[in-house]
Amino acid sequence: MDNNRNTLLAIALSLLVLLGWQFLYVNPKLDAERKAAEIERVQKSGEQGGAPAVQPGAQTAQPGQPTTAVPGSGPAVPGTAGVQQEMGRDQALAKSPRVPVENGDIIGSVNLKGGRIDDLRLKNYRVTIDRNSPLVTLLSPADLRDGYFAEFGWVASATSGEVPGPETMWSAPQGAAVGPGKPVVLTWTNPSGVVFTRTIALDDHYMFTVSDKVANNTAAEVAMAPYGRVTRFEKPVSQANYVLHEGMIGVLGEEGLHEITYSSIEEDRSFTTPAAVKEGWLGITDKYWAAVMSPSGEYQPRFSFFDDGRQRFQADFLGLEMKVAAGQSLEVTQKLFAGAKEVDVIDNYETSLGIKNFELLIDWGWFYFITKPMFWLLDFLYQFFGNFGVAILIGTVLIKAVLYPLANMSYRSMANMKKMQPEMLSIRERFPDDKVKQQQEMMALYKREKINPAAGCWPVLVQIPIFFALYKVLFITIEMRHAPFFGWIQDLAAPDPTTVFNLFGLLPFDAPAWLPMLGIWPVIMGITMFLQMQMNPAPPDPTQAMIFKWMPVVFTFMLGTFPAGLVIYWAWNNTLSIIQQGMIMKAQGAKIELWDNLKSLFKPKPKPAE
Repeated sequence: MDNNRNTLLAIALSLLVLLGWQFLYVNPKLDAERKAAEIERVQKSGEQGGAPAVQPGAQTAQPGQPTTAVPGSGPAVPGTAGVQQEMGRDQALAKSPRVPVENGDIIGSVNLKGGRIDDLRLKNYRVTIDRNSPLVTLLSPADLRDGYFAEFGWVASATSGEVPGPETMWSAPQGAAVGPGKPVVLTWTNPSGVVFTRTIALDDHYMFTVSDKVANNTAAEVAMAPYGRVTRFEKPVSQANYVLHEGMIGVLGEEGLHEITYSSIEEDRSFTTPAAVKEGWLGITDKYWAAVMSPSGEYQPRFSFFDDGRQRFQADFLGLEMKVAAGQSLEVTQKLFAGAKEVDVIDNYETSLGIKNFELLIDWGWFYFITKPMFWLLDFLYQFFGNFGVAILIGTVLIKAVLYPLANMSYRSMANMKKMQPEMLSIRERFPDDKVKQQQEMMALYKREKINPAAGCWPVLVQIPIFFALYKVLFITIEMRHAPFFGWIQDLAAPDPTTVFNLFGLLPFDAPAWLPMLGIWPVIMGITMFLQMQMNPAPPDPTQAMIFKWMPVVFTFMLGTFPAGLVIYWAWNNTLSIIQQGMIMKAQGAKIELWDNLKSLFKPKPKPAE
């Protein structure tokens, strides 16, 4: 009975991992590659799409209530130019005056036309592991195909007169630049005499603070509503992966976390909450980067997709209408995070700025209670040893130490079961045709010898959430991106780049792309898995024996596409398990079957009797 249980468990776990990996990684990866090829084909064909420069609507709002005239939500404006595919980034940036932006982490500029933050590169991150590759670009002008920007401003009412819009040219002091401790003040005055002042400040990392002040120098009361939006014209090629969320995201007050994919917003067109909310944040997130806004006061959030001339994805909010009496002024302060999703930085913003549940910007997944502590452990070890690969090795030892009592109990039970194998075989021989009697005698034997037949399953079951938690850490955290190990592993978050089909680089040719990935570390992992399974007696049932024989081969090919850091962890964990199991079996006086099983592989099989 216990052999069948173990067989079914092994089959179920194998299918779970195989099917999960197919749906969570392989299929999305193929979709991403297909979309990347399509984008490249479109770019080469010279196709162009319309790109309306949408103006804010001047609709009348009810006092104290949110309006719906958020910029970018209206129809295409006739006569506006389409996206200029041939235009380079430098050419697009030169179209309008700008104020430089720079600190230790980012470099870019603020567009004085519209006051947009639409030029941002990350100084500490490059596109590839090559140190000479371009910096990662997060935000880009709307004139480019991959336009992506953040914008704050005011929505007009019947009494406000003209308000700053996408075409408004703000004024800035000569030689102004935005940096830590160096805010820049932009000004613009409408024809009625209402003065708009925008102060843009930047901290040491990725947080912008945008303060908009309205001074009413007219003789009548004016009213308007603050808004903010993050607009993106192209979906990222790497999206559509079910392991983590990419797309619209926000913590909308008491509504909690909302994650909306690109495909679902394309289908639904728009999502908003039934009523205005307080606190929280909203925007657009990628795997490693994000641009999200944190409004002040009460606001109406919305996620939208538009395809009127040029498709675009937009996360926006609209605050309540605010009145400014004659001769008075008011000020609204919003925040914009635009940068890398570094764990310490994100957590610090939640604590120091009071941004509600800002840590959820990083997709820690269902095993949050394991995943984040796993990251803390690895990051602590990395700070000490200076190498994330070493941190994984040391972390595995620590995890094994914590789980040692459970593993010890399991291996002791397995060792006792090995010693009882002769009696188990005797029971089967005595009652070959009576399965009920076999089970009764087996249960009596387990009870008499204090054996728990299910104990051997516990280390595997406990290992599953730890395995997926580590995979999640390797996959989502930017700290693991481009993190080197030793030798040929220069990115622990990417698969082993070597392949057995050219003898791991010894032969002077690249293996065809259609061949499965099978690097050195997956092969090492397969060998350690094979040796670990050889620690146990060969199953008497031929079906079981075949499954356990081929399982290491299946896992070897499957893990060829996994991040190298995860494969290294699994190989190292198998090695520690072999040592641990051998020590416990020796202490219990149980025979270690490893050497006998290995020898039997090379012995000629006896011919069946005629």
